[in-house]
Amino acid sequence: MAAFFHTSFGILILTVLQALAIIVPVLLGMAYLTLAERKVLAAIQLRKGPNMVGPFGLFQPFADAIKMLMKETIIPSGANRVLFLLAPMLTFGLAVIAWAVIPVNDGWGIADINVGILYLFAISSLGVYGIIIAGWASNSKYAFFGALRSAAQMVSYEVSIGFVMVTVLICVGSLNLNDVVLAQRTVWFCVPLFPMFIIFFISGLAETNRSPFDLAEGESEIVAGFMVEYSAMTFALFFLGEYTNMILMSAMTTILFLGGWLPPFDIAPFNWIPGPLWFVAKIMFCLFVFIWVRGTFPRFRYDQLMRLGWKVFLPFSLIWLVLTAGVLVFMGWLPHVV
Repeated sequence: MAAFFHTSFGILILTVLQALAIIVPVLLGMAYLTLAERKVLAAIQLRKGPNMVGPFGLFQPFADAIKMLMKETIIPSGANRVLFLLAPMLTFGLAVIAWAVIPVNDGWGIADINVGILYLFAISSLGVYGIIIAGWASNSKYAFFGALRSAAQMVSYEVSIGFVMVTVLICVGSLNLNDVVLAQRTVWFCVPLFPMFIIFFISGLAETNRSPFDLAEGESEIVAGFMVEYSAMTFALFFLGEYTNMILMSAMTTILFLGGWLPPFDIAPFNWIPGPLWFVAKIMFCLFVFIWVRGTFPRFRYDQLMRLGWKVFLPFSLIWLVLTAGVLVFMGWLPHVV
């Protein structure tokens, strides 16, 4: 068996199995994230939430999936058919392939590359294309307005996310995500880089078009934004992409600031729990905060959104980056970045 996996075909089979081992749990997690969100929002609003389909409503995500599959995909008469159908597939595909470099334990990843952070930053930057294409191809003024809003919003907050990643990078000395986690054995980066941790998480809300930064879908003024003309599985793919991006952003927060699979204290009983369970638990905590924010904060105005990104987060993250580099150089702790 070992000899088989050293052949080219065996390596291909092994890679496919590794990909399935990551992607299948992510897709199941995404399905149940929709249920968890409805349950948490119901609890915030003193309601019960879904509780009819299966025990405690546990089969609700499957019922929703079957409903979407049975609906008719309606394409507007003035739409560009190819781009209209390509946009949701692009959005969902980018959300999935980003998981190729996410390590869930020491060495547990589909691709352990030395430029993992750059790969994630590149994939997240491409995500805006699916939304822009959807807004333009729909041939609807409301969809186009939503796409323009989303493009400006995502580009604005990607700048702050980039500075945050560079700050973590100079503290680690490596672009490898496995090395980023191992560098937090002594202390998680959320402690010394706490302001950058907060900026990264809030920018993650804006990057994934989540409340209170869901201006791209503003129901009160542009009906439903870039998704207004979509139905059935094309709508479902956008939905899947958004929730998969939420899980991805939570995983990035966990890796960059919360120690990845490392326990909070290297003592019993914390170190008895397997690393992947710690990783999943931290992702679930971040996702809970995503939902909690949606249930408690009102939507920003668009000028407030832009002002926060360009006049607050951008200068603050740049100043903190310079200060971090200065402290590391002064203390002689600046690692050599490979």
